[in-house]
Amino acid sequence: MNNSIRVNCTKKNLKLIRDFVMEHLLTLQLTDIQMNQIVLAVDEICANLIIHANSEDPSKFISLAISEQRNVVRFEITDRGLAFKRAEYKEPDLQEHVRVGKKGGVGLALVNRIMDKVEFKTIGDQNTCLLYKKIK
Repeated sequence: MNNSIRVNCTKKNLKLIRDFVMEHLLTLQLTDIQMNQIVLAVDEICANLIIHANSEDPSKFISLAISEQRNVVRFEITDRGLAFKRAEYKEPDLQEHVRVGKKGGVGLALVNRIMDKVEFKTIGDQNTCLLYKKIK
């Protein structure tokens, strides 16, 4: 089974990414809830990279590689768009978002709750987001 995919930065490719992740997760013994949460987390990061870091520029690409080691699934998502500055990120007040009916701005908070570990790094012009989820 191929464990990586590379797509250009258009929102229509998010379905390809979701399907790719789901296909891989089906080989593991996860509940439907676990699978859907992981797909949601990976989709959210990829959507942010496509929309915000790469301005939906179809001449740019993101890559996703999935690997497993010692009951941990690792998702490595790379691009060459604008780097995410984690130090400038402030976790939103989810209750306030709900109270005022604000849409958007909660994706990374959701990813942080779903995944066991989330890392961002930039080397040269390549950005990498690593997502880790313990399984079994």
